[in-house]
Amino acid sequence: MTERAGVDETHFRKLENLYHAAPTNEYFRPRLRVAKGEAEIVMPVREAFFHAAHAVHGSTYFKALDDAAFFAVNSLVPDVFVLTVTFDLQMLRPVADGALQAMGRVVHASRRL
Repeated sequence: MTERAGVDETHFRKLENLYHAAPTNEYFRPRLRVAKGEAEIVMPVREAFFHAAHAVHGSTYFKALDDAAFFAVNSLVPDVFVLTVTFDLQMLRPVADGALQAMGRVVHASRRL
């Protein structure tokens, strides 16, 4: 992917503001930081995210990871939203306290993907 005009700190802050204004994030209360080709989501764990076994439900992990990947890619593209093509998530152990941290980083870019 070639460097595009308009990819700068202003673009990154606009993406962050867009994210923080999303109604769904009133519930999850995540914080997003965007840089060139990177994004980080930090979401404090709350019991409201738990499934019946008292740990964070998989949908919460997916949201954090998908959001981080989405904004990492969109940090490089100022004129359209680039959407997720595929996503594979393997859970190793549950989270029940602290904060979820999801980091997205562009590792390969091409004209189509």
